[in-house]
Amino acid sequence: MKDPQQGGIPWALYALTIGAFGIGTTEFVIMGVLQQVADDLGVSIVAAGLLISGYALGVFVGAPLLTATTGGLSRKRVLVGLMLIFTVGNLACALAPNYTTLMVARVITSLAHGTFFGVGSVVATSLVAPHRRASAIAIMFTGLTVATLLGVPAGAWLGVEYGWRTSFWAITGVGVLATLVILALVPADQGGQGGESFRDGFRVIGRGIVLLGLLTTVLGYAGVFTVFTYIQPMLVRLAGFSEAQVSSILLVFGVGMIAGNLAGGRLADRNLPRAIGVTLTILALVLAMTGPALQHPVTAVVFVGLLGAASFATVAPLQLWVLSRAEGAASLASSFNIGAFNLGNALGAWLGGAVIHSGTGLTGIPWVASAVTLSGLALALWALRRERQRAPLLETGDCV
Repeated sequence: MKDPQQGGIPWALYALTIGAFGIGTTEFVIMGVLQQVADDLGVSIVAAGLLISGYALGVFVGAPLLTATTGGLSRKRVLVGLMLIFTVGNLACALAPNYTTLMVARVITSLAHGTFFGVGSVVATSLVAPHRRASAIAIMFTGLTVATLLGVPAGAWLGVEYGWRTSFWAITGVGVLATLVILALVPADQGGQGGESFRDGFRVIGRGIVLLGLLTTVLGYAGVFTVFTYIQPMLVRLAGFSEAQVSSILLVFGVGMIAGNLAGGRLADRNLPRAIGVTLTILALVLAMTGPALQHPVTAVVFVGLLGAASFATVAPLQLWVLSRAEGAASLASSFNIGAFNLGNALGAWLGGAVIHSGTGLTGIPWVASAVTLSGLALALWALRRERQRAPLLETGDCV
């Protein structure tokens, strides 16, 4: 195992990446087998779609609560426990005899999601030198991007060919593997998670700069899902692709996610405030240009890749910003920020639907998406400027 002060990537980071891969796959694989689930359990496609909403709600609510209640345990023990929850939850999904049981199993599985990425982000930064913390977070989140690129399509293929339950059996196997490698490779840490307590943790979360960071995450990422939720009908109706071609095009989105994720981490390691400003600006521009780009098949494919890169380039900077401003409650704040990403996803999906129902149609979605992300950028720039202005006063001991 590499020393944090030495070069190279610690093997423990790859253990976290495997866990992230499994969690990312189980979150989105349901989209690829939605019709099979609906037909097998005798429910409507709308009801089956609520399995996605139930998971997202479980992440948003469960992440901070589970992180706070496990604050007295070592982070390694928490990560292992979360992977056990993940594994048992997916096993329950594979065995679910009816819709209600499947919904409960999905919600139980979702509890591992936010806390794993929250606590995992803190562990990842502890494994490397200070100037490589954002890159460490990005490496862990590479598991999520690879899940989108490979895990979800593979899981969907298994579900279509051998039944949707096979998808969850396969993900259960990933959970067992992730549990074992985390046990073997993640170093043991002493005591609780930095001495974080429930009351003190929420007091830290209440700091202005932390709340502003969380709100920036919600607004910045809401723009992504305002577009991405409706990317299939946009590619079909605006760019002229067939429905069968969309899955192949989305592979380009996955490749962009991986490249953008790693680039965002490196940029944040060099200058975090600049990385936040630059990545959100690029994301807003890409979202705005998506509408015109969809008028031609070639530019549509290019911008799908750019959207993937721009969306995930923001992840490591936003995660590190909240984590670094929440001294004394890093795990809790990090988990809250994962919940903020999911809240942004839900808000974006709702906004996209509202634009369609307003009569503007699919062509209006990219402009609204860009405006939402721009509001997050404006908030981030104001917060960072406010932080710079306060710093000299705090250093001289003045009250502010």
